[in-house]
Amino acid sequence: MTAATADAHQAAAEPVPGTAKALRTRTLRRQRGRVALGALLLSLHQTCEVLVPVAIGLTIDLAVTTGDTTALLWCVAGLALLFTCLASAYRFGARFALSATEREAHQLRLESARRVLHPRGELSGLRSGEILAVATSDAEQVATYVRAWAMGIAQVTAIVVTTATLLAINVPLGLGVLLGVPLMLLLLRIPAARITRRTEAKQATAARATAMATDLVGGLRVLMGIGARHNASLRYQRASERALTASVGAAATNGLYTGLVTAAGAVFLGVVAGAAGWMALRGHLTIGELVIVVGLAQFLTEPVRALGLVGQLFAIARASAQRLTRLLNAPDAVHPGDRLLPDALPEVPPAVELRGVSHGTLDGVDLTLAQGEFVGILTTDPRDAEALVDLLAGRAEGAGGTALVGGRPVPELDLTSLRRAVLVEEHDSVLFEGTLRTNLVVSRTARGGHTAPSTEAAANTDDDRFLREALAAAAAEDLVSGHPDGLDRPVADRAANLSGGQRQRVALARALVADPPVLVLHDPTTAVDAVTEAAIAQGTAALRAARAPGGATLVIASSPALLARADRVVVLREGRVHAEGTHARLAEDDPHYREAVLR
Repeated sequence: MTAATADAHQAAAEPVPGTAKALRTRTLRRQRGRVALGALLLSLHQTCEVLVPVAIGLTIDLAVTTGDTTALLWCVAGLALLFTCLASAYRFGARFALSATEREAHQLRLESARRVLHPRGELSGLRSGEILAVATSDAEQVATYVRAWAMGIAQVTAIVVTTATLLAINVPLGLGVLLGVPLMLLLLRIPAARITRRTEAKQATAARATAMATDLVGGLRVLMGIGARHNASLRYQRASERALTASVGAAATNGLYTGLVTAAGAVFLGVVAGAAGWMALRGHLTIGELVIVVGLAQFLTEPVRALGLVGQLFAIARASAQRLTRLLNAPDAVHPGDRLLPDALPEVPPAVELRGVSHGTLDGVDLTLAQGEFVGILTTDPRDAEALVDLLAGRAEGAGGTALVGGRPVPELDLTSLRRAVLVEEHDSVLFEGTLRTNLVVSRTARGGHTAPSTEAAANTDDDRFLREALAAAAAEDLVSGHPDGLDRPVADRAANLSGGQRQRVALARALVADPPVLVLHDPTTAVDAVTEAAIAQGTAALRAARAPGGATLVIASSPALLARADRVVVLREGRVHAEGTHARLAEDDPHYREAVLR
């Protein structure tokens, strides 16, 4: 097991901190080993930096002013050793600190992804683009907290060693530094709170702009189709301008803070150098000691400025930790039970049974889906279809009535067991980047089925025939036969290289490959023509009957081709069961049904 894998397992086992402060504390505790080594080596580097002006001053007093060649050679050798130690300590110290930062950022990204991809869902209230920004940018900012600690300890070490050296040379100078540095740092804390507020506003507006950009890219074809591209562009322009304003405000605050740190360091250097020069003129300091004091005072501006940067990093980490904690502590979207279902549902009771179910716009719906049945659902209100899909997918928190799968109440079922028994292929299904093969086998793999071979060398195997049969049933065999790569045909991110109808047919084929005990299809043919729709209806019904004689299929659609293949059709109107019968009888007897279906 690699160190990264071990860190990932450790992150998965740890409880999620409840507050932003607890998150930062855990971040530091989790990387304490690397932070300690990094801080130790960086402190050694800073100590060597302090000793450089000391070594130069001693060289002047011991070798230059006395003309002692032997002492000069010893001093030069000492300087060479000092610089070797200085460079090595910084190299390895920075490596440990950077390693801690990158590993922690990796773990925070994994935690964010784990929370977003959890089967129970999350109710953070963040859109997809905002979640992306939190899981990337904010995770990186929080991870810099550990690096800031290593830097801060090293800079404090430099100030302490410098102060001790100045006290050894001249007590009044040392005391002046000892009192001046804390006072200056205390004054520099005042703008830190403003940095936190400005950074939080910057991250929030940037995340909203990212979310809007993600939505626009995903729906670009639709926007162009309805002629709303210009309005969408204006909305994004306004969001981008707000993000720009917030970013400029944060940059201005950071720039002001950096300027204050630089100015304070320069003033401090001037005061110390002036005091040391006055003491040298009075004969209280030698030439070498004057060089040491001025050199140390000049060097002291670096750790003071670095401490200012550390304060800035702490402020940014606080702002990002608040946003990341909101995501990690988001409540579950659903709260399932722990009862398990068998891999094959029993013939009795029915596969799915609804008794007086009320959820969303549904009002007292009774519905039974027996093993082996192919049932169509026609809803006159799209909200009824959405409510029914949520109910069968296990997302209907607080629904009234009783919903049973395999004779067991849905709220009592383990979510994994429920989704293994009931596959809901929603209208807006997403395909993943890869190939046709990888998109088709993903659902079967998740359900414990056999994976198909991953190369063309495996063509003509049983698994390949299994996939091709599903594609044929979904009228998507042309995607394989019409491409030189066949099943290994590339699929871009979100299937951008496929048309809407092709994406819909591949998603249907993926659902058929999964071969679940209960298959729920929601408008699976809205993006195809009538001829293709008829082929899909025939192929889907035939494949389900051949592969899963005891499997139940529920199709929520208004397609006459699909409804004609159903054993019976249930009509939902105003949230209630209005009529039930075969497609032919309903089309003959019910004028409302004819109006909704026959076109």
